[in-house]
Amino acid sequence: MELPRAHGAPPLTGRLRAEPADFEVEEERGFEPSGQGEHAFLIIEKTGANTEWVARQLAAAAGVAPVAVGYAGLKDRHAVTRQAFTVQLSGRADPDWSALAIPGVQVLSAARHDRKLKRGAHRGNRFRIRLRDVRGERAAAETQLEAIRARGVPNYFGEQRFGTDRRNLALAEALFAGRRLPREQRGFALSAARSELFNAVLARRVSDDSWDRALDGEVWMLAGSNAIFGPEPWNEDLARRLAAFDIDPTGPLWGAGELRSAAAVRALELAAIEPLAPLARGLEREDLGQQRRALRLRPGDLAWSWEGEDRLVLDFRLPAGAFATVVLREVFDAPDPQG
Repeated sequence: MELPRAHGAPPLTGRLRAEPADFEVEEERGFEPSGQGEHAFLIIEKTGANTEWVARQLAAAAGVAPVAVGYAGLKDRHAVTRQAFTVQLSGRADPDWSALAIPGVQVLSAARHDRKLKRGAHRGNRFRIRLRDVRGERAAAETQLEAIRARGVPNYFGEQRFGTDRRNLALAEALFAGRRLPREQRGFALSAARSELFNAVLARRVSDDSWDRALDGEVWMLAGSNAIFGPEPWNEDLARRLAAFDIDPTGPLWGAGELRSAAAVRALELAAIEPLAPLARGLEREDLGQQRRALRLRPGDLAWSWEGEDRLVLDFRLPAGAFATVVLREVFDAPDPQG
């Protein structure tokens, strides 16, 4: 699916992830380990390593089952990332984490914690991304970046959600056709199907420039939370809160049950998913209910600097569940070796 951009054609081209250090990700948790409990709480720096692979290596090093290892989110493989893991030791002493011999993995700190880290437990992520071999108009790029800082970007699901060659969508189609999948593959398939439908709805709203403004029948999400409300009549208070980024319009994460949206929004959503009806019907048969996701994403603390003539460094933070690549695509046309 070709996803329209909100800020026009990207003014720059370049290379993304020429080396892992060009894409740095630091998890922001919003809490500290408790200092006691049966879980080791590890801050790990990994380079060129998959989060799930690291979790399995930690389990092997501690002599526990893989299910005893927890983490808040999957982090990019082709990057340098810092994130927390927990390892349930159940009465065991801590291994010598400083002597851990896992390629590309370094334990930065270790403490004790009273519970397993669950997916989505972190507040967000901070990014530092370096684009190399940059070509294009600097002035136009900086104008575009100012627009992104002021208005945000469409909160698309990134290509990573769909897997290499969009194979997770192929898994979804196989699942909905009756094929049994392992639990992990089933999760990837359902997430990809939901993401494809959400992106289709958001693409419609980007095309008509309504992705960050109110339509009749809107459902709103409180910024920094998953709490939703509406529809309700448009008024000055909603207008003020929308302009202040206190609330965002939402689109559907498809599942069983009625859409919460109404009027123009509901009609647009139903029209957008109609070409993808087999995915929608498949999701309705699974154990998933209708949910909502914000249509608008505003990068926090967005800043940029130039290194010489052909390198641009971007710094910003995003909430959990958001994709850095959907920010980049609004200003760069740079093929992503990972996506």
